Amino acid sequence: MIDTHAHLDGGDEPAGDVLARARAAGVTRVVAVGSGLESCRATLAIAEAEDGVVAALGIHPHQAGEPWDLGILRELLAHPKAVAVGETGLDHFRDYAPRDRQLELFQAQAALAAELGKALVVHTRAADEATVAVLEELAGDVPVVLHCFSSVRLLEPALEHGWYVSFAGNVTYPKAPELRWAAGEVPGDRLLAETDSPYLAPQPVRGRRNEPAYVVHTLAALAEARREDPADLEATIEANATRAFGRAP
Repeated sequence: MIDTHAHLDGGDEPAGDVLARARAAGVTRVVAVGSGLESCRATLAIAEAEDGVVAALGIHPHQAGEPWDLGILRELLAHPKAVAVGETGLDHFRDYAPRDRQLELFQAQAALAAELGKALVVHTRAADEATVAVLEELAGDVPVVLHCFSSVRLLEPALEHGWYVSFAGNVTYPKAPELRWAAGEVPGDRLLAETDSPYLAPQPVRGRRNEPAYVVHTLAALAEARREDPADLEATIEANATRAFGRAP
């Protein structure tokens, strides 16, 4: 099983311990995500040290108001274990950074993904129309991953453009029937699963610090929503992840 989005660098215990529990649960591949340049460096160090781990590197929209240097990010993305740009995007819910700066940073990282031929991992909250507008301007055949999918209004453009739709632990929550409905509507070849750990622990372990081992609960919820065998869906998601990120972790 693969966890396609986990933040391994900011935990209160070594990433190796977290990954050991993941492997014990059958989660042998992880896309570790760096958010900000220092986080990206730490994430690459983890990917270098751990088998089955690759890296998505980007500058989060919350950080858009701070000085940022895409030249440094470009250099980090040259690492052989760097498979995607992001997470990047727009967050008009928290609004921790000015919206014009968020847009500028998102557009710049989208262009970088196109330049480098890497997947683009997208964070979007309360910014559906603006997010779609940026993604529709992408040059080339860039795989787009809508990380932690949480807005059913994005489903139609995602299906239209063939973007990958990645579900996190919130798809398991009792008050999220619309996400389970959406999960049933996504074509099999565009579905991904993630933890977004250490956030959004799935319902069976809610209240704990999330970690890659818990992606199995998200897989179970997706399989139930889609009326598919979990083992078959696991194989589908692994194949999708390999195609989206260009290599098997």
